Amino acid sequence: MWFENVTLLDLTVKGLLIGIVASAPMGPVGVLTIQRTLNKGRWFGLVTGLGAALSDIIYALMTGVGMSFVIEFIENPRTMYILQLVGSVLLFAFGWYTFHTKPQLRQPSKNRGTLTQNCFTGFLVTFSNPLIIFLFIALFARFTFVVPEHVGQQILGYISIFLGAMVWWCGLTYVVDKLRTTFDLSRIEMINRIIGSIVMIVSVLGLLSTLLGLTLY
Repeated sequence: MWFENVTLLDLTVKGLLIGIVASAPMGPVGVLTIQRTLNKGRWFGLVTGLGAALSDIIYALMTGVGMSFVIEFIENPRTMYILQLVGSVLLFAFGWYTFHTKPQLRQPSKNRGTLTQNCFTGFLVTFSNPLIIFLFIALFARFTFVVPEHVGQQILGYISIFLGAMVWWCGLTYVVDKLRTTFDLSRIEMINRIIGSIVMIVSVLGLLSTLLGLTLY
């Protein structure tokens, strides 16, 4: 079975990558995190990202549980081959969309709120977009992430997804805080173009590796 070859290190690295890729595009919560970092301070931006990461891990768990129920179907080499092809195509579409996304800045709120309130709103903004499940399905299929017969490894994998998301939010809020005097909409668009380009390149490499029967990760 394909998941027997998945090691603890594999799941950790893949989890970190999945967490970063799911968090990096500058959608509504990304822009909100940047604006709060600029207007309220880094901690307010960071807890907004924390809320988004908590929402992401819930959707990741839902995706993993759903896929584990059909593991007898997807463990078939032919089925996994098709899933990885579809996953690569979906990732490319996601990268294309991210590259061309034009983020909109909102007027800053006069009410700073508490850190808990900022975290909760970050959670709600992310959780209100259930389409992220399709992104997780594509990532899980592309990275062969579901290993239901190894519960301990799978739990570590989900923890890694959360940590990957937090690595992104910590890094983003740090950079925004340091460049607060020059950080504007053009820089947000640049982040989307960089992330979109990376995702498209990885998806193309993944597609070619599947077609040629190679392993890149």
